[in-house]
Amino acid sequence: MENSRYDPRYDPRAPDEEAPRPFAELPPPPEDVVPQGEMYDWYIRGVELLDSGDSTSSVQLLQHVATSEPESRMVREALARAQFDAGLYEEALANFEWIIAINPADDYSQFGLGLAATKMGDLRKAVDHLALAAAMRPDVTHYALALRGARAALTASNR
Repeated sequence: MENSRYDPRYDPRAPDEEAPRPFAELPPPPEDVVPQGEMYDWYIRGVELLDSGDSTSSVQLLQHVATSEPESRMVREALARAQFDAGLYEEALANFEWIIAINPADDYSQFGLGLAATKMGDLRKAVDHLALAAAMRPDVTHYALALRGARAALTASNR
């Protein structure tokens, strides 16, 4: 595999070390605080919160759903959108990268990754991913606008 482009860091199937769980010792929350229903109900509520502009609450719900359904691209995309809107650009970028590792032809995730990279100041990465999104969907004008803005910022930063 030495000539391969495979990188186990971006393989969602690769075994990960168990992440520390700082609140694992706490008792479960009271029943009246926990949302009712199945994970899909939580997902729908998280997306509704995101659509209504409450991205911070949306992140909380969608993070819980993503923990329960870690292989769901739909959940990861909604979570990444919520994280981006909440200003959690590094987390959003990581989720968009996860989606792209599974499906590089996902134009929206390429776009989201490019926007998150722009916000983090990684303009080269932003231009690369925004160019991919714009090439995949030339009919989406906001992809092209974001690409032009990132290219202009990159050019200005190189002066």
